[in-house]
Amino acid sequence: MRKLYWYISSYVRKHGLIFLLSIAVALLFFSFLLPLIDKKLAFKKTTYVAIVGEYTLTDLPKSIKSQLSAGLTKIGPSLQAEPLLADRWVVEDDGKQYRFILKKDIKWQDGRYLKPEDVGYNFSDVQTISTPNEVIFTLPEAFTPFTVSVSEPILRVEWEKKVLSQKKMKIIGIGQYKMLDYKLKGNNLSEFKIDGPDARYIYRFYLTENEAVNAFKKGEVDVLLNISGCYDLCDWPKLELAKELAYDRYLAVFFNNSDPLITKNVRQALSYILTKDYPGSRAIGPINPNSWAYLQGGKDYAKDFERAIERLMSDLPRTPLQFELTTSSNFIDEAEAIKKEWEEFSPNAIEKCQVNKDIKDKALCQNLNIKINIKISNFPDLGDYQLLLIGQESSIDPDQYFMWHSSQPTNFTHYKNTRIDSLLEKGRKTLDLEERRTIYQEFQQFLLEDPPAIFLRYLNNYSIAR
Repeated sequence: MRKLYWYISSYVRKHGLIFLLSIAVALLFFSFLLPLIDKKLAFKKTTYVAIVGEYTLTDLPKSIKSQLSAGLTKIGPSLQAEPLLADRWVVEDDGKQYRFILKKDIKWQDGRYLKPEDVGYNFSDVQTISTPNEVIFTLPEAFTPFTVSVSEPILRVEWEKKVLSQKKMKIIGIGQYKMLDYKLKGNNLSEFKIDGPDARYIYRFYLTENEAVNAFKKGEVDVLLNISGCYDLCDWPKLELAKELAYDRYLAVFFNNSDPLITKNVRQALSYILTKDYPGSRAIGPINPNSWAYLQGGKDYAKDFERAIERLMSDLPRTPLQFELTTSSNFIDEAEAIKKEWEEFSPNAIEKCQVNKDIKDKALCQNLNIKINIKISNFPDLGDYQLLLIGQESSIDPDQYFMWHSSQPTNFTHYKNTRIDSLLEKGRKTLDLEERRTIYQEFQQFLLEDPPAIFLRYLNNYSIAR
């Protein structure tokens, strides 16, 4: 015992002060600091969110970009541009030049002040000039929707060195949420982490909605964001399900207008045949119904067998009406319903054709026997189809140039109409709002008279959370 006492006494004389200080620090940490840290962490919830689609670091989803940053403008309720980072703007040179005056004292997330030279949108054929407080865009020709284009959130890219790893791209914005990290699969994102004042989100990316739903069932994600249906999750207990009608996305049967069998009469007839019973969600044309340029009371092609027969018999097809209807797995049920209505219409049409005294060649009546083959493809080939049942996104501005102008490679319907081309060219160069409204309402009237598609309904967005 005496030897043990000597050992302890010697240790205390040599290290006693350090020992006591260590105990004091430990008591302080566990009594005060640890509860504070724990309290702060407890309030920052981490949510795993599924995003459907292929995205890269330079092409982030709108939902993420909107959390990270903001644009020079924002979109108001009537889908018109309003100031955001820009205090105001001036349109010059007959719509070829846009001068944006920046608001003062705006900071990036890393504390740097936003400078005019930081504003970069990578527009092709657009010259950008910076002054001490302005950004000036000079366009090759007038483009009235330009103020809507700059509602896209601006981002800054830097490269940072990680410990024991290669440099990684750092995306910096102006919003409350900051990028933490990301993972890639090839060139595409597989995961993207952002952090905010009270919450952290980890986005995981899936190629199809089915993959995202399966990931939700396995517990890989907590939220399914903006999917087209609730699948078999509708009856799951303890789930939060939000359903929203997306007026910027519509479902339509698009015609390949380069197919000689698909004449104007055939397009109109096929539209008249279909039941379009979508209370509150019926889509009449391609322009968002909340837009300032939307045409109320446009031609809606309500179901009308007599008009359909009249259209077909005014110029009987010389070959049988046999079509391939391509769609994705999301719209199989609607494709089957469309096929049924078109095929059930045939006997009535053939009978009316046979008894019509104006039809001399009765053999042609058999060409009205409509036959539909349904092809399922989650990634339809827009360059190789006859009829295509898919969802399409409406542009924020009523400008429909890229979708319907005959010169555009993005016009996958191969639609050609000189009157439509003229209106679209005029609409995007006209500065006066009321004159633009008149142009786009006239565009809608003529487009529905010569329909390049059967517009059906606006699509629902479902968001599902645990």
